[in-house]
Amino acid sequence: PFLRLLEAQLQDQRREHEEEVEALQNQVEAMKEELEKQQQAFLQTLQLSPEAQVEFGLQQEITRLTNENLDLKELLEKLEKNEKKLKKQLKIYMKKVQDFEASQAMVPEERRQHERNRQVAVQRKEKDFQGMLEYYKEDEPLLIRNLIT
Repeated sequence: PFLRLLEAQLQDQRREHEEEVEALQNQVEAMKEELEKQQQAFLQTLQLSPEAQVEFGLQQEITRLTNENLDLKELLEKLEKNEKKLKKQLKIYMKKVQDFEASQAMVPEERRQHERNRQVAVQRKEKDFQGMLEYYKEDEPLLIRNLIT
């Protein structure tokens, strides 16, 4: 049993290692392809006139800056969404704090009455409902068929 456990662990480690090696090989291949593209672009640039080289360089920089700008816009949109969500949460918490402070300011009799009302509301919510749909037992197959379709 112990040797089988060790063997199983060794096989798991070997499998994980092989997956890691494969992922790294894929990364190396992707980097090689990118390097080849860059070398081709560089060789093409060298064959151009000096003015064309400058223009090509400017086009490359414009492309890079445009992509960077798009990434920054996307990040800004995410941050704005997050800000809106946090502001909503803050409003909710501020309302809860105000309600709590108001309940603390009530005179003891009003507080007891308020707590009784709250307990009644909780008791009502604890009812065990079987469902919200009323139907005759003989209509059950038709109901199920309609629900499925």
